Amino acid sequence: MSKGIPIATIARLPVYLHGLRLLTDRGVSVVSSEELANLTAVRSTKLRKDLSYLGSYGVRGVGYDVSYLTHQISRAMGLTQNWAVVLIGIGNLGQALAGYGGFSSRGFQIKALLDADPKKIGSIVGGQSVLHIDQLERVFSENANSIAVLAVPESAAQGICDRVVGAGVTSILNFAPMVLQVPSSVELRKVDLSIELQILAFYEQRKLANSSALLNSV
Repeated sequence: MSKGIPIATIARLPVYLHGLRLLTDRGVSVVSSEELANLTAVRSTKLRKDLSYLGSYGVRGVGYDVSYLTHQISRAMGLTQNWAVVLIGIGNLGQALAGYGGFSSRGFQIKALLDADPKKIGSIVGGQSVLHIDQLERVFSENANSIAVLAVPESAAQGICDRVVGAGVTSILNFAPMVLQVPSSVELRKVDLSIELQILAFYEQRKLANSSALLNSV
């Protein structure tokens, strides 16, 4: 993907892709920027600006070909090839991720499941046998250019991350509730559900306060 594409635009591309897939499921073949913007809760001017970084795919007065735009966004994001994913940590969250069937249709294939709990080793989760964490280096050696997903306890996260980086992995998705330290050459994305809930709580509290203020003003 071009380095000229802003990070904020890159973050919105999966949102557009999701909207386009919904349209495909509905049998829609052409969509206007306004319709796609409404579907994805993004301003139409921002959407058109974002898509302009990928090229000019819309036709004035007609709109975007849904199938073609889906392909172009997928290609720009590197989703036209299958990416190997290694999931580390098969607790409740890890099991849910391993059992999610939507990864394969979006260009990702879980190649291995790793855990340190002897009780989980050899168990079948999402159709795969759980391997011992001691197999980490071998697994990444056999699956070059894999993306590592860490769903491990906070106490183990940095140590596991260091091993993953040492195995040559340059893309990591972290679900552990902590900030991991990685070299600048490693792309690290963090998913913290508690932070997202706190943000929602802030907005919910603000809505309640506004409602209360309106009632008091009557």
